[in-house]
Amino acid sequence: MNLAIKDIRHGLFRFVLTCLGLGLLMTVVLAMIGIYNGLVADALAVVKAPAADVWVVEAGTQGPFAEASSIPATTRDAVARMPGVAEAGAITYQTIEASHAGKTLRLYVIGFEPGRPGGPQRIAEGRGLGRSHFELLSDRKTGLVAGETIRLGRDRFTVVGLVEDAMNSGGDPAVYVTLADALTLQTAMDPAAARVQAARGDGGLRPPTVAAVVARLQPGADVALLTATVRQWKHLSALSQGEQEQLLLASVVDRARRQIGLFLGILLSVSAVVIALIIYTMTMEKLKQIATLKLIGAPDRTIVGLIVQQALILGISGLAIGLALIFLVKDSFPRRVVLEPFNALVLTGIILMVCLVASGLGVRAALKVDPATALGG
Repeated sequence: MNLAIKDIRHGLFRFVLTCLGLGLLMTVVLAMIGIYNGLVADALAVVKAPAADVWVVEAGTQGPFAEASSIPATTRDAVARMPGVAEAGAITYQTIEASHAGKTLRLYVIGFEPGRPGGPQRIAEGRGLGRSHFELLSDRKTGLVAGETIRLGRDRFTVVGLVEDAMNSGGDPAVYVTLADALTLQTAMDPAAARVQAARGDGGLRPPTVAAVVARLQPGADVALLTATVRQWKHLSALSQGEQEQLLLASVVDRARRQIGLFLGILLSVSAVVIALIIYTMTMEKLKQIATLKLIGAPDRTIVGLIVQQALILGISGLAIGLALIFLVKDSFPRRVVLEPFNALVLTGIILMVCLVASGLGVRAALKVDPATALGG
């Protein structure tokens, strides 16, 4: 006869409620882990999208994500001619707001040259950009569907395809348009500004600039040599893909990441204390029954098994409920929630350790109980 199971059945309703409460606590812990991972994944999504080896940006900046970067669009041709470069593409980034279906969408507009590096690597639904103007690819988080139209600036764009997990570090979903359309959006001015430019005699025209040029290298090409060569050019700098990712994490999302990480640490500590208190209290409430077991000659291993098994069942049940709940609701969060198998394994290890330590405290108290206690009132 398994005493742990029999005791659980005796107070089943209370045990189930305790497991549900613990499961809700685990849901919050898992949500914070997922939000932390999602923050990092969102920040790196746009950087990884072009699958570039080298980023050419404005000298003296850490752009185009940590700082504003503006370089001539013709830089792409110069980079493409460099030894070791397989292909290069110009790219722009800007955040705009657009009205659609009665609500305002905040969009991260990425302009790229179709057929060159800079666009999405995978299209989840629909097709890529087939025309040079007025077509766009949209992330699913925008709520747009293929075939819809939306006004950006002064023009209407047709959604021809959908992508997934494309957004900036702020969580704004991305849309991809051709570089020509992005430059039009970038340089569009209101009538008052146009009159000012006309009064200056330049007709409101400005040479096209882009945020960066991304390059993919030939197999065996030296990334360090190429970036060092570009840095010798006037007004230009270069970063490897790894440097760009590290720079983004260290500057753009570092404070938010540390804040969420600190809150997650506090939440894990509180959860550990709550679990330990629950298990210890459950043991203290059974001291008279444990004394009875000792009075009838039950060995210590039976008492130890009762306490440890109940603690492990409680911890595993709460974790299972938490995992089930977070996978049911994670898509409802406004920001992406990313949970990896490694996260679940680490949390499982922490919960099991806490349960064993807490049950150890309970065992220590249980083994000290006097069998004569069972004869008391």
